[in-house]
Amino acid sequence: MTFIFPSPEFDDAVAAVCHGTASDGQLEGLHGVLRENLVARDEYILRVELHAQLASEPDLFASARLEIPTPDGRETQVDLPSRFRFPSGVGTRRPWHRNQILALVACLALLLTGGWWLRYGSENRQGATSHAVAMLNREVNARWNSADPIPGLGAPLEPGCLRLESGLAQVVFYNGARVVIEGPTELRLVSSTEAACVGGKLTAEVPPQARGFRIVSPQFDVTDLGTSFGLDMADGRNELHVFEGKVKFRAGRSRTNQFLSKGRCAVVEGSNSSRLVAADPMGFASLFELQARSVAADSLRFGRWREASLKLRHDPSLWVYFDFEHSSPSDWRLRNLGTRSPTVPDATIVGCQWQEGRWAAKPALEFRSVSDRVRLSVPGTCESVTLAAWVRIQALDRQISSLFMSDGFKAGTIHWVIRGDGVLGLTVIGSKGGHQILTSPPVLPVDQFGVWTHLAVVLNGPSKEAVHYVNGLPVRRCAVRLGPPYRIGTAEIGNWNAVRFPGNDPFLIRSFNGIMDEFCLFGRALNDAEIRTLYTEGKPQAETVAAVAGN
Repeated sequence: MTFIFPSPEFDDAVAAVCHGTASDGQLEGLHGVLRENLVARDEYILRVELHAQLASEPDLFASARLEIPTPDGRETQVDLPSRFRFPSGVGTRRPWHRNQILALVACLALLLTGGWWLRYGSENRQGATSHAVAMLNREVNARWNSADPIPGLGAPLEPGCLRLESGLAQVVFYNGARVVIEGPTELRLVSSTEAACVGGKLTAEVPPQARGFRIVSPQFDVTDLGTSFGLDMADGRNELHVFEGKVKFRAGRSRTNQFLSKGRCAVVEGSNSSRLVAADPMGFASLFELQARSVAADSLRFGRWREASLKLRHDPSLWVYFDFEHSSPSDWRLRNLGTRSPTVPDATIVGCQWQEGRWAAKPALEFRSVSDRVRLSVPGTCESVTLAAWVRIQALDRQISSLFMSDGFKAGTIHWVIRGDGVLGLTVIGSKGGHQILTSPPVLPVDQFGVWTHLAVVLNGPSKEAVHYVNGLPVRRCAVRLGPPYRIGTAEIGNWNAVRFPGNDPFLIRSFNGIMDEFCLFGRALNDAEIRTLYTEGKPQAETVAAVAGN
């Protein structure tokens, strides 16, 4: 028997294990899903532990109504029965302390909340299945057709047309083939092993594992046999140049396969048959220079970001600023370059590894283990808060992953998180024990993993509004009912210290799986234009331009 998680079959199998009635098929299916799915393992441990504790004390609960927060910020009431009944002889009676009772109530609340999550939250999962066949790997001075969605650097590309008006762009197909196009060129992605070029100029580099990669043009149908080749189509003249290896091709309306080897070029003009000439690598020099020109462009962007970073540090409201540049790989301290650095000490790195950041010459901090985190302490209160960070998500393997969370649930503190379904969340803890969860739509689908993304959230106390931002643009505005003062206190980047929370439950693990490069905490509410500036000045490459129609 095989089944997926979450599913009714999984629920039935876990219940059968708890009551000792699991069939061989259920055990086999459960073993398979627990071996492959980390979230399923956490849920399984939670349910078995809860069952064991409940079974040991059937008289634990009196009738009660429990208020449980749901992921959308509302609350639901659940009736707790006056008695749980178990088969005779199960468990032994023993006295329970008040803390144990509170821990068990908390476990039940989390389990019921988790059930709501599994039933409804999973329906909103975006991007779980990708139809992408390639990715945009590099670009230099790229201007894309304004009628099409502008492809993001590093983003997956699904089948469809790429119309580059000018500049250079490199597309890497999932089979390993690399195609560099120079505008104006129209390239249609067909599959991970095939593309069509209506017109323009391109080069293709096809490694052995991508042998058989195919490109179709109006005059050529080219199948790679382990090559590097170029296509140049302009003014009725179509040229196929082979720089390395060999290609198989059909020219014009011919159905006959021909072969072309290194150093040779096939030319077709109009309705004439193909003729052979010497290949001309110099005609494709600009495409071969893509990497060097891309490195130069990256260096220029890196320098401009450094200038913007120095200017940003003069903002008096910038309480905490980590640029991830001024720390030695062997140093466990992370320097706070914010204006309140005398009162806000440097942060402490726990675990974490240094990796390449938005640019090859810039370091960033990777969070991989469940123990990885950055600890800091921010004293004082404020009327508004803005948080911003550049992140490259590797996976959302927790129901909730921490971006920045104050310890525990102290009054006035905040929790900035990403849910497992790609929803951004900001939880505000009230002064009288209440809380409010402010969420965005699902904005981080699986296709965004591995791509540098700028995230920000603004909590504006005086205007009673919170705004979530992705890549400089607002994605949701939420009404806030819990007003200032707000505070940070002791907090963590990339994890959470669930201080004073009863129990030691896997659901409480908030570890972030990804890389962070630059983090800002402002003691005021930044406006839309200021958030947009943070994004544009920190973007790994210059803002991609859409060509004006008709140009």
